[in-house]
Amino acid sequence: MKKLDRKVAIVSGSGRGIGRAIAMKLASEGAKVVVNDLDAAPAEQTVADIKAAGGQAMACAGSVTSDGFAETFVKTAIDGFGGLDIIINNAGYTWDNVIQKMTDEQWQSILDVHLTAPFRILRAAADYFRHQSKLEAEAGREVFRKVVNISSVAGTGGNAGQANYSAGKAGIIGLTKALSKEWGRYKVNVNAVAFGMIRTRLTEAPAGGDASIDVEGRKIKVGVNPDLLAMMERSIPLGRGGTPEEAAGSVYLLCTPESNYISGQTLICGGGLSL
Repeated sequence: MKKLDRKVAIVSGSGRGIGRAIAMKLASEGAKVVVNDLDAAPAEQTVADIKAAGGQAMACAGSVTSDGFAETFVKTAIDGFGGLDIIINNAGYTWDNVIQKMTDEQWQSILDVHLTAPFRILRAAADYFRHQSKLEAEAGREVFRKVVNISSVAGTGGNAGQANYSAGKAGIIGLTKALSKEWGRYKVNVNAVAFGMIRTRLTEAPAGGDASIDVEGRKIKVGVNPDLLAMMERSIPLGRGGTPEEAAGSVYLLCTPESNYISGQTLICGGGLSL
């Protein structure tokens, strides 16, 4: 029997990168997964890959910042798979600048995706968690559910040029701690994972020059200069950046039954580096 058999998980931003690796990992351990991405095609591809590997999944494409998305995301899991046990708030991107050049739009957009969207998803799940916990308590059963919010070492220690991202990722740690105290009585473990340097499309600069991603019509520059990337990796005690699969492993740890007495904590997954 796999560790997450009969569990239902929703993973935001899971069509690509770390989110995809998290969805694949949870599914490989028995969870039924609702996959989300801003674009339908990557979400459907992750669903297809999970099914091809013998797992169960369905897609819920859309922007986590859109009005009403949180309720749709939660409802998809409950209606489609009969419940909700695990919430992974992973969706996000960076839009960097030094503070004197950062616009209000840059600031607010990053707070919206990294802090407000997770808040809305968790709020949308609150009634279901409370109701199920009451039923389980009346039946004399103790059933644990899991929330893992994704933070960053930029949130634990700050990072120059990322005032917006650092603020959002610090805020998600505060939300994690507050909700662990609110939801403890419902047997919900609420934790965070703060990633260090994980190699994804957001860090890999192409050999030919600059790269960008499209976020709801905005062209956002991504990628780190290869020389700077190499210098960053030399500062990591383990000697390299992490893989999406290694990042997913740290999230999975906080979804297992072994984490049932861990709540309100922030686990740094950074190869020994913490800012």
